[in-house]
Amino acid sequence: MSTSSSASAALAPAGGLRRPVTDWLFAVLTLALGAWGFAAYGSAMDGYEKAILAAAVPSVIAMGWFWRPLRLLLVLVGLATWGAMTLYQQHTDAHGADLAYADQVFWLKYFLSSQSAILWMSVLFFMSTAFYWIGLAARSATATKLGSRLTWAGIFMALVGTLVRWFESHQIAPDIGHIPVSNLYEVFVLFAWLTAAYWLYYEDRFARMGRDLGSLGAFVMLVVSAAVGFLLWYALERGAHEIQPLVPALQSWWMKLHVPANFIGYGTFALAAMVAFAYLVKHQAAETRWWKLAPLWLVGVVLCFEPVVFRAKPGSEQWLSSFWAVYFGIAALIVAAIVAARRRIAAQLPSFEVLDDVMYKAIAVGFAFFTIATILGAFWAAEAWGGYWSWDPKETWALIVWLNYAAWLHMRLMKGLRGTFSAWWALAGLLVTSFAFLGVNMFLSGLHSYGTL
Repeated sequence: MSTSSSASAALAPAGGLRRPVTDWLFAVLTLALGAWGFAAYGSAMDGYEKAILAAAVPSVIAMGWFWRPLRLLLVLVGLATWGAMTLYQQHTDAHGADLAYADQVFWLKYFLSSQSAILWMSVLFFMSTAFYWIGLAARSATATKLGSRLTWAGIFMALVGTLVRWFESHQIAPDIGHIPVSNLYEVFVLFAWLTAAYWLYYEDRFARMGRDLGSLGAFVMLVVSAAVGFLLWYALERGAHEIQPLVPALQSWWMKLHVPANFIGYGTFALAAMVAFAYLVKHQAAETRWWKLAPLWLVGVVLCFEPVVFRAKPGSEQWLSSFWAVYFGIAALIVAAIVAARRRIAAQLPSFEVLDDVMYKAIAVGFAFFTIATILGAFWAAEAWGGYWSWDPKETWALIVWLNYAAWLHMRLMKGLRGTFSAWWALAGLLVTSFAFLGVNMFLSGLHSYGTL
């Protein structure tokens, strides 16, 4: 059997009932946790939430069977979340669990409360990025593998933090509980772990086909760390980590579907952009004329820090907060190091063909989910505002993002778009997407103004 045939066989999931015992044990455990969720909290759910939970159980089983590394992650997340909820319920108040009790319990205070778990996520993603770059610089497979393991750990803490935050919101008051995808703080957590998870998926799948992507993780995790940097600033300086009631427009079950689908698109578009950045670094590895590298410098700086909030708190005399000044300085140093060491970095990056393939697959997945999210958003708009489309700034920029990637995919599939032009286009796409995600909230007003900074 050829190598490619062997790789294909390894990737093909077992069919029918002929599955390993571990697959069926995972399915039984998932069903048990789902049944427990219905029994314990079904009375607090509306019909839509019950339907989502019912659909989530077979979906989780299917994901665990399709990509087996997810099984252990999902089981551990479920057990950790159950443990946190059990600890919270040891003390109750008039509405439910006493959230202030978390400060008196070691595991809640330092690990399992939503805020503690999300802070651990942030630290682990920063550490993961550092080890990926150590692996790239030192040509150390051990450091790269450690970076991958730390990414898994960061996703674990992110999921625990998200689920526990969902539980915590229901304990504040009956009308406050909601799935934590309703504000910029919560969706940045979602963006960070979704992007990291998609990277691990590609890393694993390509490795099974004998095409190592390990060194590419150094680039992909930069955008995750950038998102985490924004998240920490938003929590520390704006207090965004506090759980708030939903505004009326967000009190819809469409939100539970639209937002996750949207951020799968955002995450995969960001991943594709960082792969494109790596492609351009590799392409210009032998370039010695500094002015030829200037565009790479500028784009690199934009990618390494959020192109938003170059200011302090509203009303402050400072134009640039100390947080963003330090962040900008670190970003500039990172980009300078990448440009200076581009030959050494390029030597360890995958081939242009592999980079192009990852870029294409990421954009294709993102486009599919972004299309679904846009359709769901139209239904949500019809319910909330009485019309499917109103040319609100957010809607208009979502359409621009969709058209941008539709054109990229059309040119690739119909005209064979490849090479540096394709990479530059994918990289520019991240700037368009970032403005649709954040810039509209900052500079424009409209029906989506509840997402302002």
